[in-house]
Amino acid sequence: MVQQWRGMILAIMCVLALPAQATTLTVAVAANFKTTLDQVAADFTEETGIKVQVSSGATGALYTQILHGAPYDLFLAADDERPTLLVEQGLGLEETLQGYAIGLLAFWVPGQHPDEQTLRDWQGRLAIANPRIAPYGAAAEQVTEHLDILQRLKGNVVRGTNILQTFQYVQSGNVPAGLVALAQLRQAKVPVEQYWLVPPQWHDSLRQQAVVLKRSAHPDEAKALLNYLMAQDELLSAAGYAIPDDH
Repeated sequence: MVQQWRGMILAIMCVLALPAQATTLTVAVAANFKTTLDQVAADFTEETGIKVQVSSGATGALYTQILHGAPYDLFLAADDERPTLLVEQGLGLEETLQGYAIGLLAFWVPGQHPDEQTLRDWQGRLAIANPRIAPYGAAAEQVTEHLDILQRLKGNVVRGTNILQTFQYVQSGNVPAGLVALAQLRQAKVPVEQYWLVPPQWHDSLRQQAVVLKRSAHPDEAKALLNYLMAQDELLSAAGYAIPDDH
């Protein structure tokens, strides 16, 4: 069944690609998913000839850009709130609204072997993404509230504008630990003993949702890219994501 579905997707893409060799799709993607999308997009372009231009950032910031008319064809958010809002506001195609991955959060302390107790007892600086605009940041803040350590860490929480900057704070050594995306750690080949996977029930689901935008000049090609992405379960799992039940 999976092979038949993949075959149908590829057949559709091949048909679309015939008159659209010069087509370039512009995709707004949450910072945590950029590296994975780059890989998917490269394979998609090789198979269809349709080029993909990627713009990444915090989900909230990208959402604001779309509200102000940014000419994106497809939006891959790090939550399931903003794409739904775009549909409700008449800016997204409802039939394309779907979850494409579930993000996982990890506590990273380079050079150490952190576990749950390490996080519970942590008193140093801790990097998280800005919870107001980045879903991974909101999840990280919920984790600190769940453990009742937010007040103790007050003044020591360093907020990145998005999850990529948060990761870079820790990677550079400027901040000794952080709550980051598992996908980033996988991509950077960080040893598994240097991070601890946070239980998903400690924060709201990081169900990442996608939607094709109504203002897209290439809606069929954007749908083809989204369908192609939805067929990449093995790649997504290896990259550090859980797969939505309705994939």
